[in-house]
Amino acid sequence: MKKLVLLLLSFSSATAFAAYGLGLGQEPKYPADFRAYEYVNPDAPKGGVFSLPMQGGFDTFNPFTLKGDKEAGVLNLTVDMLTDNSWDEPFSMYGLLAEDFSLAEDGLSATFKLNPKAKFHNGDPVLAKDVAASFRLLTQDKAANPFYRIYWSDVAKVETPDDRTVVFRFKQRNAELHMALGQLPVFSHKSYPEGLEKGANKMPIGSGPYRFVKADIGRMSEYARDKNYWAQNLPTRKGRYNFDTVRFKYFKDDSVRLEGLKAGQYDFVYENIARKWARGYSDEMLAKRGMGKHEWIQKSDAGMQGFVMNLRRAPFDNILVRQAMVESFDFESINARIFYGAYRRSNSFFTNSEMAATGKPQGAELKLLQSLGNTVDPAVLNQPVPEPPQTDPKTGIRPNLLKARALLEKAGYRYKNGKLTDSQGKPLTFEFLTASKTYERITAKWQRDLAKIGVTMSIRVTDPALYQRRLNDFDFDMTITAYSNSESPGNEQYDYFGCEAAKIPGSRNLAGVCRPEVEKLLKHFGSFTNREELKTTSRALDRTIRHQYIIVPAWYTDRYRVVYRNNLGIPQQLPKYYDPVFFSLSTGWWK
Repeated sequence: MKKLVLLLLSFSSATAFAAYGLGLGQEPKYPADFRAYEYVNPDAPKGGVFSLPMQGGFDTFNPFTLKGDKEAGVLNLTVDMLTDNSWDEPFSMYGLLAEDFSLAEDGLSATFKLNPKAKFHNGDPVLAKDVAASFRLLTQDKAANPFYRIYWSDVAKVETPDDRTVVFRFKQRNAELHMALGQLPVFSHKSYPEGLEKGANKMPIGSGPYRFVKADIGRMSEYARDKNYWAQNLPTRKGRYNFDTVRFKYFKDDSVRLEGLKAGQYDFVYENIARKWARGYSDEMLAKRGMGKHEWIQKSDAGMQGFVMNLRRAPFDNILVRQAMVESFDFESINARIFYGAYRRSNSFFTNSEMAATGKPQGAELKLLQSLGNTVDPAVLNQPVPEPPQTDPKTGIRPNLLKARALLEKAGYRYKNGKLTDSQGKPLTFEFLTASKTYERITAKWQRDLAKIGVTMSIRVTDPALYQRRLNDFDFDMTITAYSNSESPGNEQYDYFGCEAAKIPGSRNLAGVCRPEVEKLLKHFGSFTNREELKTTSRALDRTIRHQYIIVPAWYTDRYRVVYRNNLGIPQQLPKYYDPVFFSLSTGWWK
């Protein structure tokens, strides 16, 4: 491997560099000769079975298509990516399938050199043609999830000058594109010879640490550790993927999951329901199963979870109606009575992060917003960024509801006989769509509050497959969603807020955001030269979107609530940015 650390602050260098690791806007934390990540036990023993609960079900083993409910393990366990991201840095990558990487001096291409030891589960070596085939299929096949095409949209073409070299040519300079390409999942070119549509239920031929063993469709899937895994001694894999067998058991109702834990079916559970955390795990039950409750601190960007509104159709095409919905949600009461005070209010699309906008825009952020021209709402420039309203415990939700009704009357609705109606006499109604009863008590309370001001909210609980189809087709008024963000926001923002994504079925632009000032801001994610500029761009985007009131902010916690067996080994040092389930699966071991 190359012994050179590359600090990518700009594209102005006179030469092209190659490196064992890259950091976006900062030096990689780990040196060229590092043995393993600090948040793993490099000497962890191998062996045993690790069982996890997974919500929902699955009807396909193809992780790349838009259609179908995906099985949990195929992509995460059987397919390697070009590089591996560390979990204790905002955005750094180290060698996996690619042993080194380079960025051209003009910033218009990236080159990846493949590790000659890399091989697929069928015994074939991982070659440049496989990387190229993977990229082309994910970005050009009509059946592929549109995220891939949007995420790597600045790639003009991919070239394979020799068996171990892949070159991606860019349409324009993009500050993070070379890093984003490192996240390309690579599978054999033999995987889908007739395309994804005809291989809709076909598993890719991967090179990852596990091999598929068996499954009961929609109920269970099982994987076995590849004891000859080609990368098991690489620094990015040392001390990881220690269980001989990983088993996923699927459930459609949270009560079924809890009963499964009581019956000893699971080894690890991430509990995201506050009521169950407070009351569902008795000391007696935990002692009987040899398990314990733990709270892990997490410093990750919490993104934004909330009730997103579809701007493509009435009534949420009117910003005053959307603002009224935000005013009407009684978080404080719900948090106290239903969540046992366990949550904090989400207030930004980069909640719990330095990327979140605060107060009025100043300095570089203000200059950036002013440069966008007259498409920017004056309120964005002159007023503090919107914060979720609070409920006064003395007066309750009533003052907030009065504000909400005033906004709706300003939008043209009139209150008569207990209902708000528009100028044609049509009542103000909308449907909340969900695939889970988890939010039943929350939405029922909100439903009652809205009825007090003449708004009818219906609640539709549907099966996961139909729910996903309706989301893919943008066939909903309101639903619950999460805008997940990392410590280095980038090209994925196009999928959340870009005009193109607003028109592509299956994209993550559920709200249908399409605004000229947002399009201009999104381009800045490809042109920053240091982390301060990335912060400025992220805050400006956050501020602009929050002023559009596309979502009723929900909640988050800075703790992961987990339950696991007492003999499960967990590294002493937790990373900064991680998913608790995948962290336990990929770094845990049996004592």
